Amino acid sequence: MSIMLKISMIIILLASFFSLYRLIKGPTFFDRVLAVNLIGTKVVVLLVLIDFLYDRPEFVDISLAYALINFVGTIAILKLKEKGRLD
Repeated sequence: MSIMLKISMIIILLASFFSLYRLIKGPTFFDRVLAVNLIGTKVVVLLVLIDFLYDRPEFVDISLAYALINFVGTIAILKLKEKGRLD
């Protein structure tokens, strides 16, 4: 079981490098925002996999909080781009 979790973590980390490439080379602002959101989602999945691997239930709470911060941050960045302010 732990071998599968470690392989899954490696695959997710490798997939994160593609998102990092899109973040750096993205032709538009929205490509970069999408890449940041995707990297944040992969971090949440990695935290849950670490929870299962090391049997640390507090990582689920941390991942839920991080997912919420990631979502709110993405909405705030897009609203700032659209309106120029965060009202």
